Amino acid sequence: MKISILDTTLRDGEQTSGVSFSDSEKLTMAKLLLEELKVDRIEVASARVSKGEFQGAKKILQWAKGNRCLDRIEILGFVDGKASVDWISEAGGSVINLLCKGSLKHCRQQLKKSPEAHLADIEKVITYAKKKGITVNIYVEDWSNGMRNSPGYVNQMIAELHKNAVNRIMLPDTLGILNYEESFSYCRQMLETFPDCAFDFHAHNDYDLATANVYAAIKAGMKGIHTTLNGLGERAGNVPLSSVIGVVKDHFHFQMNVDEKKLYTVSKMIESFSGVRIPPNKPLIGEFVFTQTSGIHADGDNKNDLYHNDLKPERFGRKRTYALGKMSGKANIKKNLEALGMELDPESMKKVTEKIIELGDKKETVTKEDLPYIVADILKSEEIKQNIKIKNYSLSVAEGLRSVATLSIEIDNQTYEETSSGDGQYDAFMKALWKIYKRLNKSYPTLIDYAVSIPPGGKTDAFVETIITWDYGYQFKTRGLDSDQTVAAIKATIKMLNIIENNNNK
Repeated sequence: MKISILDTTLRDGEQTSGVSFSDSEKLTMAKLLLEELKVDRIEVASARVSKGEFQGAKKILQWAKGNRCLDRIEILGFVDGKASVDWISEAGGSVINLLCKGSLKHCRQQLKKSPEAHLADIEKVITYAKKKGITVNIYVEDWSNGMRNSPGYVNQMIAELHKNAVNRIMLPDTLGILNYEESFSYCRQMLETFPDCAFDFHAHNDYDLATANVYAAIKAGMKGIHTTLNGLGERAGNVPLSSVIGVVKDHFHFQMNVDEKKLYTVSKMIESFSGVRIPPNKPLIGEFVFTQTSGIHADGDNKNDLYHNDLKPERFGRKRTYALGKMSGKANIKKNLEALGMELDPESMKKVTEKIIELGDKKETVTKEDLPYIVADILKSEEIKQNIKIKNYSLSVAEGLRSVATLSIEIDNQTYEETSSGDGQYDAFMKALWKIYKRLNKSYPTLIDYAVSIPPGGKTDAFVETIITWDYGYQFKTRGLDSDQTVAAIKATIKMLNIIENNNNK
């Protein structure tokens, strides 16, 4: 069986508190979803919301028309006579997802109408949409409550809508109230009662059961599933595409068009656009989900991958890593040293292991890139050469003016100086640094993430930890620690420069 995906990140996902996408971001995301991830359909807007919503939808629809995928772009519309249909038509759309009432309570108390009157209004919109050449799908809003409390109403609605030859009927658990037993039972009832209908299931995560409910819906026979990237959505969000991939491919062994290798890259892009961080333990896309922490796990992986499951990181364009800290054993450290091309004798390995455990007990973060420094410190070796040193720097900030940085740096015993302005002190520092690098025709990495950790308690002299992720054809992290955030970032930057310099010299 094949499962089709409608991704609603650009519509339902944008209902996440504090999230608003620009026109260009929406177009970029639409391209990523359809061309890179290869989801089957996307829902990109709600009709009549705002001028900005109209312009964003129009951009996507113009691109889609030129790329022959207009029928894969859908827009939420309302039972409002001709208004939503005209809005979608003017934007260039060809599919309306018409929002109707799926529970008797919503019909009578929100609309103040009888089921018959509501159906008559829906039929007028459907007739007009078809005249305009627009395909109609139906959302039966609050369907889950309808199945619990007014199943006769639900059956009446779907039977009448089916007569109107709508394309798909979409069954939302609008308030995220269902459990997996109800999801299975209600979806099975729909499929058995209306075997000729094409249904979609739309799960919300209020009880943290969205993935379980999708599993139950697919088990019941549902072939269409709605998702969002990173689980974005109103309140507790929607079911994440990443979770659905694991369920469909590894538990049911069903097919999907989604390209799972592109999942992580696209999810990180959406994280950047939305401003909502992906939890580090989020399945498939979180930072830590392919990281083994326990030493016994690393040892087992050395002995025929004993602690691996079917979720291989390579499937999703990622790599397995081994954390360094108080839980580390020699196997963890050995794997990280191997990745750096280093090898230690048993006695040296013992000393380095003890030092890493000691740092972990102090709650200090240790990265793979820190290892050569720890080795050099413990063994008093020349393993890490400080070919690049900061001699002096001056940072200034003033109200209403751009920050300015002057930097004096020593590279291979030669001193260079540069001044630059920027949006903040660290930005000015980096621009001055890259001026020197450009003058010397030296390559340099791209900063792709900047994370600051400040201890709770409000002490102004507390140490700040800055962890910066760099891309230099490969990704790595460096860490700086200081009572000043900018100084901590500069320390992390100098560490990065020397890591690259040493790797280039090798």
